[in-house]
Amino acid sequence: MLTGPAISSRFMYNGLAKDLEIHTVIRETPVPMKTILKNRAKRIGWISVAGQIAFGVLMLPIIRNFSKTQKEKVIRKLGLSDLAVSDEKLVDVLSVNSKESIELLQEINPDIVVVNGCRIVSQKVLSSVNAVFINTHEGITPRYRGIHGGYWALVNRDLAHCGVTVHLVDKGVDTGGILYQSTIQPEKKDNFTTYPYYQTAAGIPLMKKAIEDVISNSIQTIEPKLESKIWYHPTIWGYVWNFLTKGVF
Repeated sequence: MLTGPAISSRFMYNGLAKDLEIHTVIRETPVPMKTILKNRAKRIGWISVAGQIAFGVLMLPIIRNFSKTQKEKVIRKLGLSDLAVSDEKLVDVLSVNSKESIELLQEINPDIVVVNGCRIVSQKVLSSVNAVFINTHEGITPRYRGIHGGYWALVNRDLAHCGVTVHLVDKGVDTGGILYQSTIQPEKKDNFTTYPYYQTAAGIPLMKKAIEDVISNSIQTIEPKLESKIWYHPTIWGYVWNFLTKGVF
C-alpha cells in the first residue's frame, strides 16, 4: 500500500487485512500546507484559498468537536477499524514519490499497489514497477474529482452520485479507469467530517473486488456518462451558505 497518515488509510488497511495479506505499507509524511495552498492558489486564486483557510481554522475545529460522539457511532456502525499498522509492515518515507519509495517498490516488486490518502502518485513511480495501482476516491468520478465528493454531492442535492469510486491510478487527478462505484446514505446527524467514513466503508469491499479481478486477470473498466469537474475545500462563507440554504452540515 501507498498511504498517508489519515485515518482513512488505517480503515482501508484493516478492512483489507481481514481477507488479504498486505506485504508492506509505505506511508508518507503530509504535504506541507504551505505547498498545498500555493499550488491551489495558482488554480483558484488567493481569495478562495483565504476562505478555505478560514474554514479550516475557524469552522472545522468546531465541527470536529461537535461530531465526536457521531464519529464514534459511525465507526462502530460501519465496522471500521483504525488500529495502527504493525511496525513490521510499516515503512515511513518523506514522499510516496521519493527515490526511497521507488527503491522499496522495486525491491518488493508487487503485482498490486493499493493507494490511499497520499499525494498524487507521479508517473515515475507508476512506471517503476510492473504493478497495477488502484485507488479509492471519496466521490463519484468523473463528476466529483478532487476532494470532499460526498459533501459536494449533498450540496448539489445529487444523491444519485453521492458515493465512492475505485479506479486505476494514472498521472491525472482521479482520472484513471473506473473499476467500481457505489453510493452512500449518511444519516441526518452526519456532517462534513463523517461523510468520508461512509465512503471508505463502501470502498473497502469494492477494493477487494478490484484486487480479485486483477488476480484473475478479469479487470474491466466502466465509463459513466458524466461531466468531469474538480472540487476543492469549501470556503467559510460557502460552507455557511450551504448549511443555511440547503441544510448540509
